[in-house]
Amino acid sequence: MEQSSSTWFQEYLTPNLVQYVGFRERLFAGRTRYQQVEVLDTLDFGRTLILDGKTQSSEADEFVYHEALVHPAMVTHPNPESVFIAGGGEGATLREALAHGSVKSAVMVDLDGEVVDICRRFLPNHHRGAFDDPRVELHFADARTYLETTSQTFDVILIDLPDPQEAGPAGMLYTRNFYDLVLRRLNPGGVIAVQSEQCMTGNLEAFAAIGSTLRSVFPGVFPYHAMIPSFSFDWGFNVASTGPSPAELTPDEIDGRLRDRGCDSLRSYDGRAHAGMFALARHLREAVESETRIITEDDPLVVV
Repeated sequence: MEQSSSTWFQEYLTPNLVQYVGFRERLFAGRTRYQQVEVLDTLDFGRTLILDGKTQSSEADEFVYHEALVHPAMVTHPNPESVFIAGGGEGATLREALAHGSVKSAVMVDLDGEVVDICRRFLPNHHRGAFDDPRVELHFADARTYLETTSQTFDVILIDLPDPQEAGPAGMLYTRNFYDLVLRRLNPGGVIAVQSEQCMTGNLEAFAAIGSTLRSVFPGVFPYHAMIPSFSFDWGFNVASTGPSPAELTPDEIDGRLRDRGCDSLRSYDGRAHAGMFALARHLREAVESETRIITEDDPLVVV
């Protein structure tokens, strides 16, 4: 096959595995106060946001990632009216949460306002105007500090943070102390969802450790996964709950809740997809169930 591009973005997926993606144009490149930012117009995945050298989401398949992160937690809650989002600078997590007609308010807190401004400008197909919804309260601050100082509580909390890289801005938001704080900011019966890193043989340490840390805080933790083509991996997630369980919902119940709330434009997630997402293969289950590491501030999670 003839090579179609001579301009390539190189990304280390693991220390021993590199992905090359051809791109037409570098739409933005710069450094904010917190991180290096690029927006590339890639040949296969469309406009792609990259933070500190790591792909965050791409136009072609962001719907798979964001529907997977948001909707299992949202449908698990019987009537989510208040939502908190930690991170999610592209606005797509916010977009998916607002798709539920039951939502009356959504507070989004992202540390890097410059990234949000870049996404507003260069990634309109991600946010689709979500930032301007009258239900939204947007803050540029540290999510942990915000939760420590607010008296608000929420039905659903969605944690959509970048990878916890060494010297990166997100590392302390993967710890037991942070999840303890999140638990205190949930209403009774509240549910959270956490993006939980790669979910693949040979590189399961972060996914398993995030699940183990959540289990040290929440009474119910439910790991699941979805294949994200632009990541080249199955990606891991966790729902953690103070009461309702995503495992107890039937496909018909899920489809009914989505329909009743007006979520009629989803492209990836529905009741049948939900069942497959939570069905981990045996080796993944064994890795998650045997993990005992608890992520703390003294022993933070770092991915390469």
